[in-house]
Amino acid sequence: MIECTELTVTGMKCGGCETNVSGVLTALDGVSEVSASSKNNTVNITFDTEKMTLDVIKKAITDAGFTVAAN
Repeated sequence: MIECTELTVTGMKCGGCETNVSGVLTALDGVSEVSASSKNNTVNITFDTEKMTLDVIKKAITDAGFTVAAN
């Protein structure tokens, strides 16, 4: 099943940070779309729940050096 979700992510300061987060997430199997905004501190992700979990996505963001706020 395809799921779209928005996460609050802090630590993104510029377009380079947005690109970093987007690159990390689009490399994950099952993630089809990512839109990161340092201005809004948000990351919108579209992913296949049969291939990817939200926990793995959050860990990838954290491993990249950013913080995922509890929603």
